[in-house]
Amino acid sequence: MRVSELVERSGVPLATIKYYLREGVLMPGEATGATKADYGDEHLRRLALIKALAGAGLPIHKIRVIVRLIDDPGDDLHETIGRAIATLPPYPDGPRSREHPRARRVLARLGQVYDPAYPAVDQLERALEAVEAVGIPMTDERLEAYGRHIRGIAELDLALMPADSARSAVEYAVLGTAVYEPVIAAMRRLAHQDVAERILRRRPTTPPSTPPGEPERTAR
Repeated sequence: MRVSELVERSGVPLATIKYYLREGVLMPGEATGATKADYGDEHLRRLALIKALAGAGLPIHKIRVIVRLIDDPGDDLHETIGRAIATLPPYPDGPRSREHPRARRVLARLGQVYDPAYPAVDQLERALEAVEAVGIPMTDERLEAYGRHIRGIAELDLALMPADSARSAVEYAVLGTAVYEPVIAAMRRLAHQDVAERILRRRPTTPPSTPPGEPERTAR
């Protein structure tokens, strides 16, 4: 397809497509002349990936890291996926912590691996510190419930990972993390709404007490 069709089908403006080409996150089309090129479905797919990552808050240099890992995943798929996921937000405001006492305790209780080099460990440490600071620390009851259900999500995600190629697996892992985490957060809030509706609306309303010295009111 010509670039005009690529613009129409992708919904990405021409100026943005040219920017992605200059930045190396979109692969060049097949040259058909001095200033012309043809593009295919792989370009549409790559533009969809870039749009999703940019929408999740990734700057262009982080997107570049991810697309390079997708294009050349190497031999160690586990390491490549870890490196790709590590580029996703949230990004720490300051230097990473060297010690993770809270995260280490949580992961030990859940029976999960503790790898201090993995960025999510530092994210967990900061999050646990924040909930402690506002007076609602992660209790063992909450931890076990969260851990059980989140692990179920992770197991399903990995079971659905494409097995046809390392490239597809990396792309799936990155996109799944970037675009599904907002879905999980929204579903959690909607579940809170539904549970609260069932519990709080079912609770009887306590009538106001009669001020001293006034006769009690009787229902008519």
